Amino acid sequence: MSVPVPVARVYRFELVKLVSQWRIRLVVLACWIAPALFVAAVSQQGSLPVDTLFGRWMHATGWAGPLVVLGFSGQWALPLLTSLAAGDVFAAEDRLGTWRHLLVAIRSPRRIFAAKALASLTVIVLLVAGLVGSSVVGGLTAVGNQPLVGLDGSLLSPGDAAGRVLLAWACVLAPTLALAGIGLLGSVTLGRSPMGLLLPALVALAMQLAQMLPLPVSVRLALPGYAFIGWKGLFTGPEQLGPLLIGIVVSLVWALVATVLAYLLFLRRDFTSLADGGSPRRALTAGALPLAGLLAVTIGGIAIAAPISHSGIQQAKVEHSLAVAFAHLYRQQTDELHRPAVNEAQLRSSAACTKGDVADDAEGAGNDWRCVVSWHLPDVKATGTAVYQLDITPDGRFVADGDGPKEVNGYFLVRTPIGDEPNPLWQFDGNVDLLGTTKG
Repeated sequence: MSVPVPVARVYRFELVKLVSQWRIRLVVLACWIAPALFVAAVSQQGSLPVDTLFGRWMHATGWAGPLVVLGFSGQWALPLLTSLAAGDVFAAEDRLGTWRHLLVAIRSPRRIFAAKALASLTVIVLLVAGLVGSSVVGGLTAVGNQPLVGLDGSLLSPGDAAGRVLLAWACVLAPTLALAGIGLLGSVTLGRSPMGLLLPALVALAMQLAQMLPLPVSVRLALPGYAFIGWKGLFTGPEQLGPLLIGIVVSLVWALVATVLAYLLFLRRDFTSLADGGSPRRALTAGALPLAGLLAVTIGGIAIAAPISHSGIQQAKVEHSLAVAFAHLYRQQTDELHRPAVNEAQLRSSAACTKGDVADDAEGAGNDWRCVVSWHLPDVKATGTAVYQLDITPDGRFVADGDGPKEVNGYFLVRTPIGDEPNPLWQFDGNVDLLGTTKG
């Protein structure tokens, strides 16, 4: 009686096969080198990627660079890397016609599937580790271990910033695993077709486009890629963990379901027939339809558990987020100008916002938000005011652009006793908690 080869030996064999491919080696090398060079080069440029989250702080701290790389990786790099590592791991055997030889040598389809899945996971983790490690080294080397300004305007110590940056990278492993599961499913069901290789990237692109639409909160959070952008909730005070945790759980469920579907379909394959190399019909009925059902169930479950209004972006939330961020940043500006110290409680900042012609109960994303921030200084009777134009994206991120007065937020530099310095109140990023209450 033949004894199947142990999973550990099959895993080592599959891992060696995977990393022996020149394209995998090249990608691993790029992930461990390119982010450091990119972050170091951009941090020394006069023009920064201010349209990217934390891009405006790349001159100020080395911890901004890894977050810029994280934003790019979630949109483009990780889906493509997952396609290379997981989308072709089964299809390669179909193209080479080596299934029967592999089965004769190992004598267990279950162990073959486990080994290939684990080998793909190992390569994905290696690639992610390279991205985060390289970007951190590049940022700290080029700029230094300085405090980081959060999305609520508060100043995070270098140690706190380091912990949140690493945690943010850990969080995006969940949607990466979801794409990996989809890649395994596509590789099993589509066989020789190149669509199996492209499937994770195409799914990620579809989810990215969906996140740009004015979708209900329940639909937005039910997409398995939400954690690719939900990590920004770690950089507010208090942390906006609700959407992020839901996104992580949804991603892990998708990863599990997609992998189990791939496993069951793999065990049902007829390896004695060279014609059984993938079927679009099987991919639709046994792959796409179950995942579509999972999406529908997830949307319904989130809608029941978190009955939030359509967009989750409401006037009171916007006003509260803006006022909090302004107070933190005003304190930083006060320190830059060497004025008497003031804290957020003393400022008692507030905001009044309108969206277009809507003055009450405004809601939704858009670049037509206009807000007036008011604050009070100790021993000063007059109330200070500043105007901001807000551009809010459907996922809750906003960019506040100062519109005067000039000495407060109307210019990108402030004159200090030691020379001109960047004005923290001129333009800054913030975030609206989609699941938060409207009480400010």
